[in-house]
Amino acid sequence: MSRKFSPQAVFFDLDGTLVDSVPDLAEAARRMLAELGEAPRTDAEVASFVGKGIPVLVERLLTVGRGPVPEDRLAQGLASFLKHYDDTNGLLTTAYPGVLEALPLLLARGLKMGVVTNKAEAFVAPLLEKLGLLAFMDVIVGGDTLAQKKPDPEPLWHACTQVGVAREAALMVGDSGNDALCARRAGLPVLLMTYGYNEGVAVDTEDCDGLLSSLVELPPLLTNT
Repeated sequence: MSRKFSPQAVFFDLDGTLVDSVPDLAEAARRMLAELGEAPRTDAEVASFVGKGIPVLVERLLTVGRGPVPEDRLAQGLASFLKHYDDTNGLLTTAYPGVLEALPLLLARGLKMGVVTNKAEAFVAPLLEKLGLLAFMDVIVGGDTLAQKKPDPEPLWHACTQVGVAREAALMVGDSGNDALCARRAGLPVLLMTYGYNEGVAVDTEDCDGLLSSLVELPPLLTNT
C-alpha cells in the first residue's frame, strides 16, 4: 500500500478487527439455542452472522435458513443470549496476532484511540480489560451507546467529539463493509483487516482505502511522527 495517513485519532472496530470473539459468541449461541429448543449453529455460521450487533445476531441465529419467528420469540432469544454471553464473554476470545504489538506503537505516537463497535457497550470494556487492551483506549462507543449504530456515521462522529479530534483528522480500522460504509458516511478514511468477519463477503470487494493482514502494518502507514 503506497498511501500514507496522518490521523490524530484511530478508531477500531472490535469483533473481527482487534479480537476473535466467535468462540465466545458461538458458545453463547449454543446455550441460547439449546435453551429455546432450537437446532444448533456451527462456529462458521455464527461468524457469518456477526457485524450488526447482538439483536441482529440473535435474529439471524433463529431465522436464517429456518424461516421467520414472532417478535416475542426474538425477544426471548435476545434475553437468553445476553444472559449466556455475560458468562462466556472473554472466556475464549483472543486478540489477533499483531494487536498487542501495534497498539503501544500507536500510543507512542501520541494518537488518540478508541473502539467503535456494534457490540452492546456493557460487554466491551470487560472484554478489553481481560485482554489487556482497555488501557490503550480513550473512548468506547458501543452499539447501544447512542440511538444510532454503524453504518450510521454518528458513532464515529461521537468518538471524535469525545477525544477532541476533528472529524477530518481521524482514521477508521475495521473488517467489514459495515465499517467501510460507516467511515465513508462519516467522511473518514478506512482500512480493513483481511482476517475478520464480513458476513460471508470477500473483504477485498469493499470500498476502502486499503487492506491490512496484521495491525503491525498500520504504524508504517502513518506520517504524524
